Amino acid sequence: MKKIIATNKAPEAIGPYSQAIDTGSLIFASGQIPIIPETGEIPEGISAQTKQCLENVKAIAQEAGLTMDHIVKVTVFMKDLEDFATMNEIYSTYFTQYPARSTFQVARLPKDALVEVEVIIGRNE
Repeated sequence: MKKIIATNKAPEAIGPYSQAIDTGSLIFASGQIPIIPETGEIPEGISAQTKQCLENVKAIAQEAGLTMDHIVKVTVFMKDLEDFATMNEIYSTYFTQYPARSTFQVARLPKDALVEVEVIIGRNE
């Protein structure tokens, strides 16, 4: 049976979707854009936005009683792949074991964010 995961330490959904769904063995988190939960603001620049996306992902993992190292798959959506190296620099500090990952340049993201991060979290290592 699936269970909705929700935390006020990550932004509320801005549409008809859940922050994450727990299927028992896997948690599917919706894409996280860099909204600061306390203010609703989006920070400036790719470094700050990447960090905020990952902080939002981390909050969802923690709400499920897990850590960033339980993440098995990441999809990163970027407005401009010219920012790839900067995003990678920030991204690399959030993991001790890197999950599988895909990265795509997209035409536009919600609220004109520069980056969005979507993850699948595994309950078993």
